[in-house]
Parts: sequence; structure tokens; C-alpha cells
Amino acid sequence: MTGAQGTEPAGLARRLSATVYEALVLTALLLAVGFLLLPLVTPGPDVPGGNLQSHYLMSSRSRAWSGVALFAVCGAYCAGLWSGGRRTLPMKTWRLWLRASDGRNVAASAAIARYLACWVGPALALGAYAALYPFGHGRWALALLALNYAWALVDRDRQFLQDRIAGTRLLVETRERG
Repeated sequence: MTGAQGTEPAGLARRLSATVYEALVLTALLLAVGFLLLPLVTPGPDVPGGNLQSHYLMSSRSRAWSGVALFAVCGAYCAGLWSGGRRTLPMKTWRLWLRASDGRNVAASAAIARYLACWVGPALALGAYAALYPFGHGRWALALLALNYAWALVDRDRQFLQDRIAGTRLLVETRERG
């Protein structure tokens, strides 16, 4: 039996399951990269000149840059494996193909747009938390974390928000009998 790229849209349960699996893979990747970045953000045994404030500022800048590095590593992983007909391990496991709306392989620019669009819900959640926290209602911002995936419940094609924005579709691999 050989697999072929299908044109059948993937169901919501399959796409959500693949997303959970993808989160586990990305977590492992981030832990490995974070471990490599650890020397950059860990304070040394002694503070030069006894100036704790300047050491803290240097350390917070290092933490910010390590956050940028982790974001970029995730972006490179996603954009690299979503474009050009490549697939991530969870996509292979769940027999999914990411295609442009017209059925062609996803271009690198669309894969980057999809990755950035994946952050719409979390970015809105952070903004809402910052706005609601002073009033004691910050916890309500958590609901926005699910925005990208809840979008499929109202979208006419049942697409996730990131797929709607990037012009992509997750399709199921069809099996040829033979």
C-alpha cells in the first residue's frame, strides 16, 4: 500500500489531535534549545563590581533575547516543515498534508504567515490579561488562548484561524489500494 496526497479535508478531531502531538514535539525542541541557552540567562557566581542592578538588567536582556531565539527556532521548525511539501512527524503520524488553498505545496512565505497567525490567540490573551488584571478579571483572558482553534466552529469551511489567514488547508492522506 502506498500513500498519496489527498484532497479530502481533515476532520476537526484529527487536526486537534495532531496539534496536541505537535505541541509535545515543540516542547521537547524548546527544552533542548533552552538548555543550550541556559548559560546566557543564568547569573554567574559573583556580580562584577558588586552592582546587582546592572547585572539584573544584563540578565533580563539575555532572557529577552533567549525568548526571541526560542520563538525563531519554533518558527524555523514550523516554516521549514510546513513548506515545500514537507511534513512534521505529527503530520505524518496523523496522515495530514498541509496544502495551499489551490492544492499546491505551501510556499515558505505562507508557512511563515501561518506560524505567525498561530500566535493571534496567545497574543490577544496576553493583551487581554494585561488589560483585565488591574480589575481582578485577568483569568478571563485565558479563553482567548483557544481562539485559533475555536474559529473552526464558526468558519464556513471549518478551518482553523491560522489556515484561514495563511490560505492553507490540512488534508488527509488517501491510501491507494493495490
